[in-house]
Amino acid sequence: MLEKVLVANRGEIACRVIRACKELGIPSVAVYSDADAGMPHAKTADEAFNIGPPPVMQSYLVQERILEVAKEAGAEGIHPGYGLLAENADFAERVKAEGLVWIGPPPNAIRAMGVKTEARGMMRSAGVPIIPGITSSVPDADAARFVAQDLGYPVMVKASFGGGGIGMQVVNGPDEMDNAFTGSARRAESFFSDGSIYLEKLIEGARHVEIQVLADDHGNALHLDERECSIQRRHQKVIEEAPSPAVDADLRARMGAVACQAAEAIGYRNAGTVEFLLDPDKSFYFLEMNTRLQVEHPITEMITGIDIVKEQLAIAAG
Repeated sequence: MLEKVLVANRGEIACRVIRACKELGIPSVAVYSDADAGMPHAKTADEAFNIGPPPVMQSYLVQERILEVAKEAGAEGIHPGYGLLAENADFAERVKAEGLVWIGPPPNAIRAMGVKTEARGMMRSAGVPIIPGITSSVPDADAARFVAQDLGYPVMVKASFGGGGIGMQVVNGPDEMDNAFTGSARRAESFFSDGSIYLEKLIEGARHVEIQVLADDHGNALHLDERECSIQRRHQKVIEEAPSPAVDADLRARMGAVACQAAEAIGYRNAGTVEFLLDPDKSFYFLEMNTRLQVEHPITEMITGIDIVKEQLAIAAG
């Protein structure tokens, strides 16, 4: 196991990782902003370091300061939790370049899955079923209309660098495309500093089902069954449950195998989640891959009895 772990996060997820470290006998290091000095994660870790003022841009997102603390504390590895720097491929590379262990997936996997069009292309090449659509962005509404005509309405206009349901909009006909394209591109530019847009066919009546995967450095990849997250508001998950009431043993095995296939195709390591849309006929299509520990991981732990954070630490240790 690792000798000491710095948790580059705050709040509930920082406490979650610190708890796993304590149960494994691994000393933990917390970081906190001026506003978070009295928070539980800063009090429960074996060591805690102030990293700056309350705004995250001046504290939790300052890579240099976090790396500085890791060296000062003698940490061997860094766990990013979720959010903040968890899916920042550049930070993952810097951690590794400093000779530290990154407790997460390879930077190239983070980068590839972060661009939805690239992820779709990679999955298609790997034989993973994807939602009908394109694997490159479109320059304007006229080009989007041309693609939509070929796909058949309704379609989804989506941000290439999107996440959290931002920059997504249903388009039911060509007369709706101008407003949808402009609005999605504007929101994508505002949130992700990139307004690139692509299109997918809308799968009507679909369920949103995701598969938890774990992969190590020895060529092993396995899945921990599914989570159902179809109840959403504005394309953002509201309720997750496990197991899914729509997935039987045969479908579970098939979706799990494809999720592992997707992970292996990009050389994935550590914990990740492959998300699918499941249509009424039980056909399923790759939607995206979350290259991090997800907020909702505890429900998978509840049905499997597997501590995913401890598995992350074990995989990172080799």
